Amino acid sequence: MKIVVIGGSGLIGRQVTANLRELGHEAVAASPSTGVNALTGDGLAEALAGAAAVVDVANAPSFEPESVFDFFERSSRNLLEAGRRAGIRHHVALSIVGTDRLDGNGYFRAKLAQERLIAAAGLPYTIVRATQFYEFVATIAEAAVAGDRLVVPDADFQPIAAADVAAALAEVAVAAPANGIAEIAGPDRAPFRDFVARRIAAAGDGRTVSAEGAARYFGARLERGSLVPADASAARLGPTRFDTWLAAA
Repeated sequence: MKIVVIGGSGLIGRQVTANLRELGHEAVAASPSTGVNALTGDGLAEALAGAAAVVDVANAPSFEPESVFDFFERSSRNLLEAGRRAGIRHHVALSIVGTDRLDGNGYFRAKLAQERLIAAAGLPYTIVRATQFYEFVATIAEAAVAGDRLVVPDADFQPIAAADVAAALAEVAVAAPANGIAEIAGPDRAPFRDFVARRIAAAGDGRTVSAEGAARYFGARLERGSLVPADASAARLGPTRFDTWLAAA
């Protein structure tokens, strides 16, 4: 089966493409570097010709609120229209756990708009919401710098390995469309502070990490469960534990 991976040159896209090929499918890694640009629509028709499914893991080049909203809205409209014309039978998109709970974060608002476009498009679809990646915990830590310490929100956290996200997306792509949302997360849930403290300690950083209720997450105020699956029993859990990933990283 031919499956096109939009954003196929990125962290997740490369691994999704490799996983699909290992499963015996014709996986096409599509990105601006290969002449396929979902934002402009260039190359989409040619890339999707003969494809049964598309996996959208493209990311915005800028996180500025207006730019990121424009990116996800325009690229999604172009991809959905091209998919309709090509007869795509399964549209899969990667989103984020908590998109509908963090209106104060421009990136989350943009992803929620993307989700709504997909659900209303009339194509068979599955939206996979993932928690934050282990690979981004260091970046999150640097965004929490307050003088000589790190201050993070007093909230729960349940990050996941990027490799586990990619594996889940590949499996979803070859399965029947859910016509709804599936959530995936890491196997360990703990306070936000714990993950950040363990990540910086592993890098030899001795700064103190504290949790405060007023601390913001990229501009958004968090409640205890803002970034974790609402229904823990229904979420798919990746197999890679944070300590295992840290040891390998």
